[in-house]
Amino acid sequence: MPNLELPKSFDEFVDARKAGFIHVKDYVENGGHLVGIFCSYTPLELFDAAGVCAIGLCGTSNEPIADAEKVLPKNLCPLIKASYGFAYTDKCPYTYFCDFIVGETTCDGKKKMFELLNDIKETYVMQLPQGQKRAYAKDIWYEEVKLLKEKLEEKYGVEITDEKLREAAGKRNALRRTQLELYALQGMNPPALKSTEVMSTLAQGLFHFGVDAQHATYRARVDAAKAAYEAGERPVSEKAKRILLTGCPSTGVIQKVGVTIENNGGVIVCLDDCGGERTTKMMVDEDADDILRAISDRYLEIHCSVMTTNEGRIENTKEMCKKYNVDGVVELVLQACHTFNVEATRMQEMCDEEGIPYMKLETDYSTTDSGQIETRLAAFLEML
Repeated sequence: MPNLELPKSFDEFVDARKAGFIHVKDYVENGGHLVGIFCSYTPLELFDAAGVCAIGLCGTSNEPIADAEKVLPKNLCPLIKASYGFAYTDKCPYTYFCDFIVGETTCDGKKKMFELLNDIKETYVMQLPQGQKRAYAKDIWYEEVKLLKEKLEEKYGVEITDEKLREAAGKRNALRRTQLELYALQGMNPPALKSTEVMSTLAQGLFHFGVDAQHATYRARVDAAKAAYEAGERPVSEKAKRILLTGCPSTGVIQKVGVTIENNGGVIVCLDDCGGERTTKMMVDEDADDILRAISDRYLEIHCSVMTTNEGRIENTKEMCKKYNVDGVVELVLQACHTFNVEATRMQEMCDEEGIPYMKLETDYSTTDSGQIETRLAAFLEML
């Protein structure tokens, strides 16, 4: 296996994670409030409007999984086990110091894990509709969002006004537009950044408290990358095979998948997971008469494999393949993530119809299959 080199931003991501561990106690002691969240369906504007920081708790490490398996079944998604394991072992200060946790009834594994997590830390669960096409689906989700608003108002003794929600929506939209600029850098030929640079930058932003700090991180990275590109820097070869990475959240496999693709002559030009362009490009209508419903509608439109049916995701991936001129699609499926694993059949059918080479990788957060993954990815990229 070749030497795997990590970008500078990966060290910054690790440092930001460590610094977050140190700062979280000070943040709470100085009057700050944290709420732990897990999913892209969480309406972040409500927390912003309440003056509360929403912090991601999704586990992306193999470290706590052995402890989690003392309670949870072994044949469960590693993201779920890692998330629970960090809380179970008190190794996550965000979980420890947050006031409570918000989850959604996405996959069966998560929603049942939330019941056990509630024994460790109060966990408020939003009831997410399992489809988007019924006429009443938007109303169901709107009522759930309204209940969360009332929960936050009661918990913190604040009033979440329409004015505060509009301001929050404006800031979140601005953050999303900067993220889209970051993604667009990969559309260049050659791309302006290594794919691991993009992945670790996005991960780094998750460990900042508040939308302004997160936005500043992304803005700085975009501006620096543009300036370097204009100065003639080319961190990626023009010959690199352009890969779209789709499927499950990829933060936990930056090294095992992202770095391996780069070290075998490829570059991920499009992140098509729930934190990628597919979700980021969805904006809130800041001028809507009912701003709370506009926020609710925006989040329900997200194309996750937990939805049935979910043609929107497949169609979006087809568009992204054309937009980013991809040479191949790699689908990441975390072990026991049944919704993405089943939906992979639809993704492969689309790729076959479009004449785009496709490969599915089923893995977890351990290093036990690193050699096998390196061999498979090297062969796939060589075939391209």
